[in-house]
Amino acid sequence: MVSAFFTLLTGLFLLLCSYLYLRYNHWKRNGIPTAKGYVPILGHMLPVLMKRIHFGQFIRKVYDEHKDYSMVGIYNGTIPTLILREPNLVKTVLQSNFSSFHENAFKINPNVDPLLAKNLFFCTGDAWLNGRKRLTYAFSNTRLKVLFAAVNGVCHKFEDFLNRQLETKNKFEVELKPLFLRFTGEVVANAGLGIEGHCFADETTPNAFDQLTGDTLTTSLTNLIWQYFPSIGSLLKLKILPKRLDQFFRKVVAENLEIRRSESIYRNDFLQLMIDMEKIGEKVDEDAIAAHALSFFLDGTETSSLTLNYIGYDLAIHPDVQEKLRKEVMSKIEKHGGFTYEALKEMTYMNQVISESQRCHTIAGFLHKICTDEFELQGSDGLTYRAKPGTNIIISSDGLQCDPKYWIDPEVFDPERFNEERRQTIEKMTFLPFSDGPRICVGMRMAMLQMKACLACLLRNYKLELSPRTQVPLKILPNYFMMEVVGGIWVYITKL
Repeated sequence: MVSAFFTLLTGLFLLLCSYLYLRYNHWKRNGIPTAKGYVPILGHMLPVLMKRIHFGQFIRKVYDEHKDYSMVGIYNGTIPTLILREPNLVKTVLQSNFSSFHENAFKINPNVDPLLAKNLFFCTGDAWLNGRKRLTYAFSNTRLKVLFAAVNGVCHKFEDFLNRQLETKNKFEVELKPLFLRFTGEVVANAGLGIEGHCFADETTPNAFDQLTGDTLTTSLTNLIWQYFPSIGSLLKLKILPKRLDQFFRKVVAENLEIRRSESIYRNDFLQLMIDMEKIGEKVDEDAIAAHALSFFLDGTETSSLTLNYIGYDLAIHPDVQEKLRKEVMSKIEKHGGFTYEALKEMTYMNQVISESQRCHTIAGFLHKICTDEFELQGSDGLTYRAKPGTNIIISSDGLQCDPKYWIDPEVFDPERFNEERRQTIEKMTFLPFSDGPRICVGMRMAMLQMKACLACLLRNYKLELSPRTQVPLKILPNYFMMEVVGGIWVYITKL
């Protein structure tokens, strides 16, 4: 009996060794250079799991260490994952052969997180195509002009909040990310759902829109399991979206629908448009509306506030750029007789500043795709790899956007890279703040609208200076999905 048990254990051990040997020789067998430092079971993820480095920074490190190659392999746990280093390969995946790489790698179980699963980032097939058509219309120029009225209202609330902080002091020291999260949270509440977000109240509450996310975006055990061991997450039916957020948006939508059924006033907000689109006769799909509301919140708050956080930092340490941008803001407002949608649209130097800040500071650091149809990737250095369905593909947007091969003095903050003349010389697929191709961020225009409105509102009345509380050079927290800064970015805000 003991002998049989020992034989069984030995067989299982040899089987595991054989599996791991084959798994961790995948890139060698295919002639693809492999990053150093992988270990059995965890692959290259030990420093990430130990929270010594952000996953996006790890991908950037591998990118930088393989300058002579068009592609390089890593092991995400036991999963062979290919990092692309050349713009032509990026174009193949994101655009020219999109049909073979049309899915994002991160999956959501619709039976576990039904609202989150309807987010366009996670959708595939007809659900993605139909959802994209709706949101493309929702964020068309005509619709954005309508939504600007609500965004402008948030600007007034923002100014009132800052003025209250400056009533008894000459300067206001504040951490930028939470400050801008107040703005983006209120925009989502007002322009998205037609309700108050309570983001600028002096006393914060858990249901204020800038407080809703909480620690959802930290790399908790549940999120780590889903990211690195998705089969286990699916088996255990682990929820990614906190129950309170699911219930909150279902409740908000249900209450809004009840109010709107009883009133005769037509509202020009995102929620009303989604209601109109989801109507089948007299019936409205409440689950679909709640999913749209949640998506608008998730997509509209964190990424835009974090982008504004970095822009604020760049303006604070480059007062010449800040002053030039302020002059543009004031001149366009004067030209159009006030703070209008048209004035905002003409602020082209602001577009340059935003783009250059996005180039220098990526929000996630990478794009992660899945091969859906077999396709051979060919690098200019002669490396080839036949990607099979299920192959993980990573694009280091952080690496490409700071690569001296494509950018002169990439470490220098220079908004003139994106002026009308020079932006024509930027190599395609080396600047990916909103991704590219058919899956380019559908909310890009709305994001730009609220970011430009926020910056214009801030700069026309106030000045930013970096506080000594900011740790320079900036370091990235390893335990967030997005690239958050250790200690935060702190500034002094003073009235002009």
